[in-house]
Amino acid sequence: MQSVPLTRFLAARGLASRRRAADLVRAGRVRVGGAVVTEPGRRVAPEADDVQLDGRPLPARPPPPRTLALYKPRGYVCSTRGQSARTVYALLPEGDARLVPAGRLDKDSEGLLILSGDGELVNRLTHPRYGHAKTYRVTVSGAVDDRALAALRAPLTIDGYRTRPAEAVVRGAGDKPGRTVLEFVLREGRNQQVRRLCRRAGLTVHRLVRTAVGNYTLKGLKPGQWREVTGRR
Repeated sequence: MQSVPLTRFLAARGLASRRRAADLVRAGRVRVGGAVVTEPGRRVAPEADDVQLDGRPLPARPPPPRTLALYKPRGYVCSTRGQSARTVYALLPEGDARLVPAGRLDKDSEGLLILSGDGELVNRLTHPRYGHAKTYRVTVSGAVDDRALAALRAPLTIDGYRTRPAEAVVRGAGDKPGRTVLEFVLREGRNQQVRRLCRRAGLTVHRLVRTAVGNYTLKGLKPGQWREVTGRR
């Protein structure tokens, strides 16, 4: 009978992330076969071993995966470890590190971040072959003329990969003189793609907000707020 690490078993039952599960084991809160276990690397047989947390049997099946829509504020990083920066997981319920971001936003960017425990959904939202549109509202300064727009819409090579052309249109004047609001739609999400396009066009980015990922939007959310969403829209 195949055995698995105790921390993986606890995480698979939806009780905690593997890191948090290790803390539970070290704290003496987990019993295997009636005996307290304090070694996170202990292996167990899921179909045979009696594993309990705080004296209670584990749930037979993990709960369905959660999916959250978060308005990521500026200054936060999309990582479980923020180091000197703040991490978006501090904004989630119980700091849930089991949720995986479907596409990241850099520290200076803000807006919609979809996080899910559903690996298939994360893959569908991030893999270019599915073509889910990602929409950004970007405030820039500089000359937004025909030449700049052509540069914004042209393919770009990032890490040896040639991107698909981006959609870029002018949406109006910015909040300060000399600034312009642009809207970008990407069918893929390469590392800092929008910022790189603006830099190539000679534009300075002052604010970058992702407003939508596929059919998911920021509707009803303020910076730092999240809501639970359902369905693979």
